[in-house]
Amino acid sequence: MTHSLELELKQMIIDTLELEDVTPDDIDPDAPLFVEGLGLDSIDALELGLALQKHYGIKLDAESDDTRQHFASLNHLAALVEARRVK
Repeated sequence: MTHSLELELKQMIIDTLELEDVTPDDIDPDAPLFVEGLGLDSIDALELGLALQKHYGIKLDAESDDTRQHFASLNHLAALVEARRVK
C-alpha cells in the first residue's frame, strides 16, 4: 500500500465519520476498525462505504462476507481500493 493512499484513507475516515480528537497517526493500519480499534459501528460502515463509492468509484455489496473482511482494518480497506478503484 502506498503511504499516500493510507493517509488519504485515514483522513477520509476521520472526515466522513467526523471523528473529533482523532488524527491520522492515531489510526493503526493493522488495528480493527470496528468494535475494538477505532470502535466503529454498522452506521459508520454504511457512511464509509458510501464515501468509498463516491471517492473511488468502488462498488460494494453490504451483505457480502468479502465486504466485511475488507473493512477489517485500514490495510484491508487500502487493498480493496487498490484492487477496485476506477482509474
